[in-house]
Amino acid sequence: MGMQQSALRSRQRGLSFIGLVLIGVLAVAVFAIGGQSVPILLEYQAVKKAATKAAREETTVAGVRAAFDRSATIDDITSISGKDLEVTKRDDKVVVSFNYSREIELFGPAYLVYRFRDSVN
Repeated sequence: MGMQQSALRSRQRGLSFIGLVLIGVLAVAVFAIGGQSVPILLEYQAVKKAATKAAREETTVAGVRAAFDRSATIDDITSISGKDLEVTKRDDKVVVSFNYSREIELFGPAYLVYRFRDSVN
């Protein structure tokens, strides 16, 4: 029994070097994807803010699109432009809808795709 217990204890020493490397690679991948995702999510917030501002300030389709493009220039929005907005009226309120996607190349043919669809007034 003494021999088996000592052999069992020697096997339970924690992570192996390969396990540690795999955890390190996983951590780097998570930080890399997160680092690329943050600007995309910040841009979405800027798009939503610009669309809301344009819907409240303008009453025509052309006016909404021009106002959005002015805000897009200031906030460095590149994923969508005023011509991509769908502008409608609902109960005398201007409603601005948008739909776009952004992708992050992971490796080879694998991509992480963010799809944004929202409607503001």
